[in-house]
Amino acid sequence: MYLHAGPEIGVASTKAFTCQVAAINLLMAFLNKNENFRDKVRHDLAKLPGAVKQMLDDKNFNELVIDIAKFTAKHTNALYLGRGLDFPVALEGALKLKEISYIHAEGYPAGEMKHGPIALIDDQMPCFFVVGAGAHGEKDAEKDIFFAVRSNMSEVKARKGVIITITDFDDAKVTEQSHRVVRVPYISENLAPILKILPLQLIAYHVAVLKGLDPDKPRNLAKSVTVG
Repeated sequence: MYLHAGPEIGVASTKAFTCQVAAINLLMAFLNKNENFRDKVRHDLAKLPGAVKQMLDDKNFNELVIDIAKFTAKHTNALYLGRGLDFPVALEGALKLKEISYIHAEGYPAGEMKHGPIALIDDQMPCFFVVGAGAHGEKDAEKDIFFAVRSNMSEVKARKGVIITITDFDDAKVTEQSHRVVRVPYISENLAPILKILPLQLIAYHVAVLKGLDPDKPRNLAKSVTVG
């Protein structure tokens, strides 16, 4: 299944993740025989460009991203945490930071944090939480994902970890727990990763620039754009 994302100039590809999520949603709609479901997926995908433009045109959003990048650039480690559909976003966020800024970053399921990474948390550990999965759902089981990650945030805060939250859900307790909160628009649960990854990719970009590194040509990485 071709992504048709167009040429990727940067070695640390950003379009691959977002286009894969979009393609998976298209495949899901194609395989589903419910025409209402198909229409909703198409309708939601059509909203994406406007939502992305809204974020990128927002002065406050960009200032906040740069502020977080300045803070992150001062550290040598970072932890990225999420549950459900937010976990792959955490992985991608950590990958981008390590690829282009050379800061050690680890993506981890928030529910498994206390089985290892929690030992590393102190006031010098930026902890990026991707939050919101399940919060918009109607089933209690889905909501449990959201409430569980709030509990994980409490555990990090108790150990003086610096919490930076990326979320598409406005929750007072999440705001209270966080040192910084980046809010993104909400379209649907399945498309949420596309909007949540954007600030994390931008933070990684700005960290690299602040450190005087070329974000388009990270060291040691070899991909198709560097061959031939």
